[in-house]
Amino acid sequence: MAPTLVLVVETPLHIARVWVEFDDPATPGQRFRCDLTWLTSNWRCTFGGGCAGIYADRPHDGCCTLGAHFTDDDDVERVAAAVDALTPRDWQRHPGKASDRTVWLEYDADGSRKTRVVDGGCVFLNQPGFTGGAGCALHAAAIRSGAEPHRLKPDVCWQLPTRRSYRTVELPDGTSYLEVSITEYDRRAWGAGGHDLDWYCSSNPAAHTAREPVFRSCRVELIELMGQAAYEELAVRCDAHLRLVRPSSEAGRALRRLYLHPATAEAAAAPTRKPATTREPKSSGDSRT
Repeated sequence: MAPTLVLVVETPLHIARVWVEFDDPATPGQRFRCDLTWLTSNWRCTFGGGCAGIYADRPHDGCCTLGAHFTDDDDVERVAAAVDALTPRDWQRHPGKASDRTVWLEYDADGSRKTRVVDGGCVFLNQPGFTGGAGCALHAAAIRSGAEPHRLKPDVCWQLPTRRSYRTVELPDGTSYLEVSITEYDRRAWGAGGHDLDWYCSSNPAAHTAREPVFRSCRVELIELMGQAAYEELAVRCDAHLRLVRPSSEAGRALRRLYLHPATAEAAAAPTRKPATTREPKSSGDSRT
């Protein structure tokens, strides 16, 4: 059955956010700066269950229309190993024999490596009607094998829509430290073209219907991005933030409007919009490829 597309007006991009900083327990001289507004939101991937696709004329693609840029050699090699294990049951565009990398890898105009785009979508995107199920072939293979999807997919795919970035902070006394930011990968992170996307999930109340906040639902991905010790520090701060804005207290109700992600707040305020349940995907259940 075709998904019901809920086209809700997105909340503004320019919002004040609540940030928290703490030193990385595992790496001296490194500090995390984490966006509690995003990490305590109720965002969830709605691929196959409400996602309208980033382009209106390709609603079944999710965010897989453009292909995925690789971050480094390790990213390419990890995906290459995953591709070698794919079967025609997993991958609609499987070449039927051992594939060389030109089947799935291409270079953009700047010479950067990315997954090939075929017929308007990522080469790994299985189309509706495929016997193995629609969605990301790499994600499907991970689900079938019991592996975590981030072990098979390109970095940008499993991280989206959470963004990790780095900067060196110079202090007045001449010392410095490396700051690692964990925040929302909103439209602006796509570059100037992000504003031209027809639909995007991270600021859309239709995608803020998860039963658990991002820092819990994306625990595995966050541990991969931060490390176990740093994640545990983050979780303590996220839990404290949620206790602060719990609606059971008058102060909490007043703070929710200021401290919650506006898309989560709007979704919670809509009594007719039932929270979407998490379904085991037939194939990918997640379009972040």
